[in-house]
Amino acid sequence: METSPTTLDVLESKLGSSSAPETKYGEREITEGKLITFPNPRPGRHYNIEIALPEFTCKCPFSGYPDFAKIEVSYVPDGRVVELKALKLYINSFRDRYISHEESINEILDDLVAACDPISITVRGDFSPRGNVSTVVKVSHTKAGH
Repeated sequence: METSPTTLDVLESKLGSSSAPETKYGEREITEGKLITFPNPRPGRHYNIEIALPEFTCKCPFSGYPDFAKIEVSYVPDGRVVELKALKLYINSFRDRYISHEESINEILDDLVAACDPISITVRGDFSPRGNVSTVVKVSHTKAGH
């Protein structure tokens, strides 16, 4: 005797088995991603690069609630410039991490300094209000001798 498929059977056939979820290509790129740089096309010229990343997310290390922020990076490159897609994937890697506002912005600064060694850099995180409190964290670095 043949039985009719259940709703779960139909969903699993359309979406894939729920026992082993498939890793999506974007998730793989985020996991495998790292900051990539390329040579500054105008070495010796001081110019400012400003980058806005309006969809930053991480999780509160105390409550587990999601935190949302707009990250702004402003830097004067020296020998290397950060590649934007790599930066986007790097920023997305914070999505499931339990990390404070303060630590996330400081870590982003440290990683960018390590990757491209800019003359100067500022990273600003403008976190969305939660519980009637909003936070802005701003950190800066200037290369010695500049």
